[in-house]
Amino acid sequence: MKHESVKLAIVGGGAAGMFAAAVAAERGVGAVLIERKARLGSKVLMTANGRCNFTKDLSSEQFLEDVGPCRDFVAEAIRECGPRKIIAGFKSLNIPLRRMSDGRMFPADGKATTIVHAFGDLLRDSETPILTNAAVTGIQPMKNGFIVGMKNFTLWAENVLLCTGGVSYPKLGSVGDGQNFAKALGHKIVPYQSGLIGLETSDPRITRLAGQRFEDGRAKVLTPDGKTTLFDYKGEVDCESFGLSGAAVYNSQRFIAHKNLKDYIIEVWFGHERLQFKNLRPRPVKEAIVTIGGVDTAEIDPHTMESKIVPHLYFAGEVMDIDGPTGGYNLTLAFSTARKAVMAIAKSPLR
Repeated sequence: MKHESVKLAIVGGGAAGMFAAAVAAERGVGAVLIERKARLGSKVLMTANGRCNFTKDLSSEQFLEDVGPCRDFVAEAIRECGPRKIIAGFKSLNIPLRRMSDGRMFPADGKATTIVHAFGDLLRDSETPILTNAAVTGIQPMKNGFIVGMKNFTLWAENVLLCTGGVSYPKLGSVGDGQNFAKALGHKIVPYQSGLIGLETSDPRITRLAGQRFEDGRAKVLTPDGKTTLFDYKGEVDCESFGLSGAAVYNSQRFIAHKNLKDYIIEVWFGHERLQFKNLRPRPVKEAIVTIGGVDTAEIDPHTMESKIVPHLYFAGEVMDIDGPTGGYNLTLAFSTARKAVMAIAKSPLR
């Protein structure tokens, strides 16, 4: 019996996977979306405390300047599908939007479910098949495609797009399986670090204020002697039972991780008061908003998101070693790289 293959198997039903499936439907690319959890978008549903800050209203060039270390790799994808194109796309789905004073964009009702349901409606209307409760167990390259293995059956695909996310919040499905598939197929995996995460301190000046938020906060990363500012970000600072969190702290920790700083001072401002701390430890990577590390982008073509090692294998989003600051940047990276990959697949000849 002859088995027909699907043009594209999208593995992972988070932000990148849902966007990829939507673009595939728009471009007439026959695709199936495969998700290990019972529903799509589990991590999207908890972004920005369930409000879904899906992008930031700024130019593509400003976005690239803000994103930092991965900007050269994602530049083409962002210039083709930057924040304002993403905003226009959601508006075209008749989703009322709300712009915050700093440019962060949310659904007007403040509910992440609105975004996830919009993707679900679009995929339903386009009759895109979705497999849930279907954890992929392996991906085997063949002469004319791939065998995508699952517990109860296998699927033939001409192309595979890995959109499985990072390794934070494993209960929501980000368990590192995409990186494991890539490694088994010969790719290098950049070691994981916590990105956008809180910092631990038992200082009673912080812990006694647990639950308090300072909207006019600020955090600076200083040299060990405290004389030179390496990083400075104005944004909210939250006091927690474990220490410090909030946008200013998250972005400072991201800078520390990318610069691999071992000896530094972080100066945190609580309105008019400021405190300094030395070498605070980040919370575990499983709690991180975003994972630093993943499939090495040196082995991925930035023009197509295709593997340089395994033809017709593609990547999008946090499965790769790309990440951005807090404030809508990481969903934008997921959306733009997903679109880049599917557009390349749409142009690829039949196998």
